[in-house]
Amino acid sequence: MSDLTVAIIQSDLHWENIDANLASFEEKIWSITEPVDVIILPEMFNTGFSMAAGRLAEVSGLKTHKWLLQMANQSDALVGGSYILKEGSNYFNRFFAAFPDGSFQTYDKRHLFTLAKEEQFFNGGKERLIIEYKDWKICPQVCYDLRFPAWTKNRMDKKTGRFEYDLLMYVASWPKPRISAWDTLLKARAIENQAYTLGCNRVGKDGNGYEYVGHSAAYDYLGEQLSFADNHEEIIIQKLQKSPQEEFRTKYPFVADSDDFTINI
Repeated sequence: MSDLTVAIIQSDLHWENIDANLASFEEKIWSITEPVDVIILPEMFNTGFSMAAGRLAEVSGLKTHKWLLQMANQSDALVGGSYILKEGSNYFNRFFAAFPDGSFQTYDKRHLFTLAKEEQFFNGGKERLIIEYKDWKICPQVCYDLRFPAWTKNRMDKKTGRFEYDLLMYVASWPKPRISAWDTLLKARAIENQAYTLGCNRVGKDGNGYEYVGHSAAYDYLGEQLSFADNHEEIIIQKLQKSPQEEFRTKYPFVADSDDFTINI
């Protein structure tokens, strides 16, 4: 079974400045000197967490779309983060996963942050995404999704013993006042889903004066913290070993005993 090396880029962001953010992240990606399989960027990495959807949104195939595919090709890694996309008259906070071969997959943030009135500017997603990459199944999520465990409930096929996904990852703009919830819930998601769980949060202040203190981290399937970045720009490089996770799941298939239910969209 293959291992997976991930790079979590915890960064400050230039407020509502797409060109400056793309240039900054390009420099950070090129600073990674060892081979990695996955590179994760924060929520709305090219603008900051802004509600100016009409002014900042791109349609599919334009600047940020092309940039992500270019970074994936040049780094030979899956590169993913969320940014503002427009389809018709609708706007989405969309996670974009770019692959080295030029293909891509997307996930629209399901839970919109009502305290920032995000639901007034964006449409929520209706489907989860499970990415199959390098013998791993990866479930990407966006920020506020972290508070809603039913949406990310892992499942196990009792006939085959296979889990729905192996890696859960969150990209975020999670502010300082509620950072303890971020720390606690990342660990909880790892434990309850028996899956490696990553969180990529930003640092610095945004254009509305909100402060972000990072705490990007990687947790294993037991909820043990593997890596952590405090309140500064940092790139976490973490290798995830699949065999120990599979062995633990086989010995302790807790997910198989969880309640089954459906979610009404």
